[in-house]
Amino acid sequence: MSDDSDAASSRRRFLAAASTVGVASVAGCNGLLGGNTTSGEGTGTESGSNEGGTASSSDGGGTVGQIGSGRSPFGDRQLSGGVSMSEMPDLSGELTLYSGRGEALVGELISFIEDLYPDFTVRPRYNSAADLVNQIQTEGQNSPADAFFSVNAGALGALKDAGRTVELPQEVLDMVRAEFHDPDGQWVGTSGRARTVPYNTDTFSESDIPDDIFAFPDTEAFEGSIGWAPTYSSFQAFITAMRVLNGEEETRAWLEGMQELGVQEFSDEFLVSQAVADGEIDAGFANHYYIQRVLAGRPNAPIATAFTEGDAGAIFNVAGALVLDTAEDRTLASNFVRHLLSAEAQDYFARTTFEYPLVPGVDPIGELPSIDELNPPQGLDLTQLSDLEGTVRLLRDTGVL
Repeated sequence: MSDDSDAASSRRRFLAAASTVGVASVAGCNGLLGGNTTSGEGTGTESGSNEGGTASSSDGGGTVGQIGSGRSPFGDRQLSGGVSMSEMPDLSGELTLYSGRGEALVGELISFIEDLYPDFTVRPRYNSAADLVNQIQTEGQNSPADAFFSVNAGALGALKDAGRTVELPQEVLDMVRAEFHDPDGQWVGTSGRARTVPYNTDTFSESDIPDDIFAFPDTEAFEGSIGWAPTYSSFQAFITAMRVLNGEEETRAWLEGMQELGVQEFSDEFLVSQAVADGEIDAGFANHYYIQRVLAGRPNAPIATAFTEGDAGAIFNVAGALVLDTAEDRTLASNFVRHLLSAEAQDYFARTTFEYPLVPGVDPIGELPSIDELNPPQGLDLTQLSDLEGTVRLLRDTGVL
């Protein structure tokens, strides 16, 4: 079967699923952000050239597709919450969307929203979130961008700090809990990702995994057999959170301690999780959904998820969206952002990316604790994660990058 046929089949499956849901629920230091030093969600990178990566079988014989394959291992489901797109304001006009989320990941969703409205056109531009933030700043008031879709809160906060955002309508902000949108209403989270510790169940039990992130450098059982992906944007957000919560020196000591432990480097956190499942390493650091993607393709893989508690290793970050001050039609841009919080979109994120939906009543997929059962650090405002330049500098100073 050709790639085009696969794509058409994938699109039909998504359209059918979304219709069911609708009825049922009626950082380079030279730039502002890290630039190309921050890789993305793709092969699976996060905010690099794209988040997608290659599709692969999810029939239990191999690894799950990195998303964008259209092959969800889960069937359609009824939702008890959320607002259907059919109940939202119609979209009409043209919207230029700068997307730090890759086309392989969200292109299908964006096309679905566009196809709902005959007079609506989306003009997406895909790149890393960091590069797009820098591009928006370079373009200034001549930027064609109307809305920005980011893989993490740090990029959203950077644009807010630069004065390039406008306040979203309160009814859009109210669709998620207060901790998942900017306190000044400049951006809103669209899906969530928890920091976790994937571990090999043939080697460890859950009780063997420390619940304190600062215990890892001193845990001899991990010597030479734990992995991280330091160029990955969510890892850098985690280190930024550690700097905010614990200060520069404690963070430096942690990074140096992990290097002394012989931590292995990978290009992204999907590869970290794959290596854990394959027994190449015994544990690692990764966003929660990468473990779920491995298990979706290999249900019997010896990998499970552990969490630290109340520290930087347990941050709950969000992907999100905002309206730019250069938007020609701010109402249209705000209503597009509203559609990313619809029941259909939230279920799409759960089924296709294994992220946490942020709208109440739309549950995550997989053996995961609920958002309320997680133990993220107290007192951390996600907008504080915008200082990636200091993190990149520290990672370079310690020889991690």
